[in-house]
Amino acid sequence: MKCRHCASTHMVPFLDLGTAPPSNSYVDPAERHKPELWYPLVIRCCVECRLVQTEDFAARETFFSSSYAYFSSFSTSWLDHAKRYVTDMQARFGLTQASHIVEIAANDGYLLQYARERGIGCLGIEPTTSTAAAARKKGIEIVEEFFGTELGERLAREGRAADLMAANNVLAHVPDINDFVAGFTRLLKEQGVATFEFPHLLNMVAEAQFDTAYHEHYSYLSLMAVCRVFEANGLAVFDVETTPWHGGSLRVFAQRSDTGRHPVTPAVAATLAAEREAGMLDDGFYTGFQEAAENVRDGFLSFLIDSRRAGLKVAAYGAAAKGNTLLNFAGVKPDLLSFVVDRNPAKQGTLLPGSRIPVVTEDFLRAEKPERVVILPWNLQAEIRQQLSYINDWGGKFVTVVPRLTIHK
Repeated sequence: MKCRHCASTHMVPFLDLGTAPPSNSYVDPAERHKPELWYPLVIRCCVECRLVQTEDFAARETFFSSSYAYFSSFSTSWLDHAKRYVTDMQARFGLTQASHIVEIAANDGYLLQYARERGIGCLGIEPTTSTAAAARKKGIEIVEEFFGTELGERLAREGRAADLMAANNVLAHVPDINDFVAGFTRLLKEQGVATFEFPHLLNMVAEAQFDTAYHEHYSYLSLMAVCRVFEANGLAVFDVETTPWHGGSLRVFAQRSDTGRHPVTPAVAATLAAEREAGMLDDGFYTGFQEAAENVRDGFLSFLIDSRRAGLKVAAYGAAAKGNTLLNFAGVKPDLLSFVVDRNPAKQGTLLPGSRIPVVTEDFLRAEKPERVVILPWNLQAEIRQQLSYINDWGGKFVTVVPRLTIHK
């Protein structure tokens, strides 16, 4: 295995979750007796550049198909986050109606709709047909392609260079990270700014967030690794912020290395220092993660088995990719977890990949009244617990699994 950034073959193990089907490949019940394709889910760390990355077994089109079922707008708190982002970026960088924002992985238009409301010109890049169609319904122009150097150059030639480029939760999703980052260098205006949000590897390890791992995530990112990748591809980091999203994320601000003028803030050095102090330059930081993942898995299985023996019905909320990672690593089937509720109509009426647990509407939850509801997207647990607070009426309790099994009172 060669590092997808620096091509080194010097790797240490990080996480081995066995095999699993693609996390967003939901199964039509009419095809429940047909086989699924399962791929190894093995993650290693490059000792040279410290990029943590999956071992590749399939093309990206396998995981980002035309029927891709993840729609960002189903989380109201994420929409609030996107709206604040547009407001903050407009204020900080003086964006006007003459400015141009390009979002990479625009999904269903969850963010650019707020740029349109403010009269700021915008363009979305989104390769999955299902979400691109949803964005177009909101009046957002979408280029339905994967982003990289070639597309960045083409758009720049067409006069579509960007004052601001946004890339939320996509840097981890690209198999060729060098080509992807170089595309920003090509498309940014001389004084343009690019922001990247991604789960922070430091938090992933500290909080045993192994379920963040799935095939669509090709990389698991620290600031030190991101700085190296950016520097090699014409970008320079000048600021970094922390956000609570996905269990703790970084928002990295970058500019072109050749023309950018923003001074580097103290937050960059502080974050890099925190990573060094946590041991992220040492192999042991990475090689100890497997045991943490197995401990979470074992605790979850014990809870499900004990609940069945006690006659308690257990269901789950959120047909999320991270939930599929957990369920398939633990080998959970419908005998231990009856059903999963999700608000997304594209997922309702399907079966979860691998586990084949049915995805149902919220009405089903009210009718069945399970005693325990496992919140699979634990990063949204506050929003979900408020939304489903009525389970208290029948004595139901919420459960989260990561970083440890917790039954909430």
